[in-house]
Amino acid sequence: MNKNLRIIYMGTPEFAVAGLELLVENGWNIVGVITAPDKPKGRGQKLIPSPVKEAALKLDLNILQPTNLKSPEFQDELRALKADLQIVVAFRMLPESVWNMPPLGTFNLHASLLPNYRGAAPINWAIINGDKETGVTTFFLKHEIDTGSIIYQEKVAILEEDDLGTVYEKLMNVGSKLVLKTVEDIAADKVQALPQDESKALHHAPKIFKETGEINWSNSAESIHNLVRGLSPYPAAWTRFDDKSCKIYKTQFSADQKTNKAIGELQTDNKSYIKVQTGEGVLEILELQLEGKKRMKVDDLLRGYKFS
Repeated sequence: MNKNLRIIYMGTPEFAVAGLELLVENGWNIVGVITAPDKPKGRGQKLIPSPVKEAALKLDLNILQPTNLKSPEFQDELRALKADLQIVVAFRMLPESVWNMPPLGTFNLHASLLPNYRGAAPINWAIINGDKETGVTTFFLKHEIDTGSIIYQEKVAILEEDDLGTVYEKLMNVGSKLVLKTVEDIAADKVQALPQDESKALHHAPKIFKETGEINWSNSAESIHNLVRGLSPYPAAWTRFDDKSCKIYKTQFSADQKTNKAIGELQTDNKSYIKVQTGEGVLEILELQLEGKKRMKVDDLLRGYKFS
C-alpha cells in the first residue's frame, strides 16, 4: 500500500475532525488541509478558527483558508500541492475545477445512506422523520450534489433514546473509520464504485432554518417528539409559552392520551410537569429553555417560575 499518496483534506466542523486525525494517526501523507476562514464570534468579535483548523494546527499540517474556491490564486496554490487524492467531509460545494483536479479524484463522506437524504442536514431529517436507521456513505464527487458513485456505506441504528447529538457522535466515529478504509482501498486499487440506485432516493435533507423548528401543535405528539429529537441540542425546536420564546430539548409522548385542554394549550401543576395537548396524543416536556433562562429540567424551572 502506497502511504506516500499525496492527500488534501477538506472540512470545517467537528464532524470532520475525527477523520483527519485518524488518517494522520495511521501515517497517511496529508499535504494540505482546506477549511473555512476564521469567523468573528462573541461580543468582542474575536476571530475563531474552525474545529478542523484547530486540529490541523495541533497536527502541524499545511492549512489553506480560501474565501473563494474559484479564485485563480487559490487554485494555483492547490495545484502546487500536487495531490493524488482529495477528501471532503462537511465542507462547502466545490467547483469542478477543484474536485476534478487530482488524478485519483475527490471523494466525500456523507452522513446518510445515499441516495436517501441528499442535502445539507441528513442527520436531522432522518430523526425528524422517525427513521430507525441511518448511516454514512463515501462516494466520488460529480456535478450534481450527493449523486456520485458510491464507494462504501456503513449502517447505524437510531435508537428511541437518540437525538441529534448522540447520532451525530455515532456517525462521526463510524464515518472517520470509513474514510480511512476508503483511502486504504483507493491506494490499493481495490475500489469498485457503483452508481446510486435512484429508486432509493426517498427523502431530501434541506438546510435547517429557524422556521423548521417551530412546533405545530396540531401535529401528532410522536411527530413533534421526533422534531425535538432531530433538533436537539442545536438549533432546538421551539414554541411560545406565556408570550415567551421557549426552546424544547427533551420530551416524551403518549399517543392515545387526551387532556381537557385545547390543542397547543399548556397544562402544568407548576411543580413537576408540563404537558401539551397535540393533534393526536399528549406531549410531556422534560427539558426546556425559557427566554431569558438557561436550559434546565422542568421541575428545576418550576421551582423558580410559575406559568400563568
